[in-house]
Amino acid sequence: MHIPSRRTALRACLLGMMTTPLGALAQDWPSKPIRVIVNVAAGSSPDVLGRAVATPLSQALGMPVLVENRTGAGGIVGADAAAKSPGDGHTLLMAAGSTMVVVPTITAKLPYDPNKDLLPVAATARLELFLVVRANSPFQTFADLQKFARSNPGKLSYGSPGNGSTPHIGAEMLKSMAGMYAVHIPYRGSAPALQDLLAGNLDFFFDPGIAAPHIRSGALRLLAVGSTKRSFLYPDTPTLDELGLKGYDGGSTHSFYAPAGTPQAVIERLNREINRILVTPALTQVIRGLGAEATPLTPAQLLALNAADTRRYAAIIKEKGIKGD
Repeated sequence: MHIPSRRTALRACLLGMMTTPLGALAQDWPSKPIRVIVNVAAGSSPDVLGRAVATPLSQALGMPVLVENRTGAGGIVGADAAAKSPGDGHTLLMAAGSTMVVVPTITAKLPYDPNKDLLPVAATARLELFLVVRANSPFQTFADLQKFARSNPGKLSYGSPGNGSTPHIGAEMLKSMAGMYAVHIPYRGSAPALQDLLAGNLDFFFDPGIAAPHIRSGALRLLAVGSTKRSFLYPDTPTLDELGLKGYDGGSTHSFYAPAGTPQAVIERLNREINRILVTPALTQVIRGLGAEATPLTPAQLLALNAADTRRYAAIIKEKGIKGD
């Protein structure tokens, strides 16, 4: 009979100590309620999506999934709280699309490393931008808006949810590609910017999905969709890409992330469950209500999508010298 040497036995023991907790954790997970940190305010599109996923995810895992809003500093506060949580599979971050593709570019120093401290888990929905004006605006088409803005630089104004927000970056990208200039007025969220547009205090707005009722009622006119493909909501409305701004894409993806150290088996299980939930009738209705489409992706695909969005946004941020709030 072969008797292992003391060194071989010790090595096997050490390997067992390193691998057993990880395997056991993945096998026994979840062992307590799961906390989902949403890094933006209640009622925002990431919050709506996070809460919509939480209930069926809880049912699938047999454990409560609790949503907690941690806002501040453009989403940094919530992202930092998630990044510094234990990587045991019981904390997730539901983040706005800008968290991973804009904030790291416009922020000089983050309290966490978005590329190392947060792992992609699953995407939820791709939110596009919708270029809108008031119904009584003289601009009937995007060409009208572009022509006036080129001839009257600085006379038009547009609102955004804040400096460095995706609608802000998207509008600056629009201005650069269209060769036009308009004054940016930042707000504390999309809702007040939309209200000022309706009140006549702004000339146009890049809507991230909350203006649909006003478009349907006729209070607002939709000029274009800020995407490379037409929106299912407005199939007759052209994209900016079609209107001459080739390759224009102002979309961003709200997604789930986990702290570094979270077992791969847990991430894979979460990805499967969330992707399954996204295509159920209940979630489809919620997502379409935001003017968005479900985006079931693998963690690797989400990582690649974020990288592509980051490159596109970083170029315009550098060109315009955009800074966050």
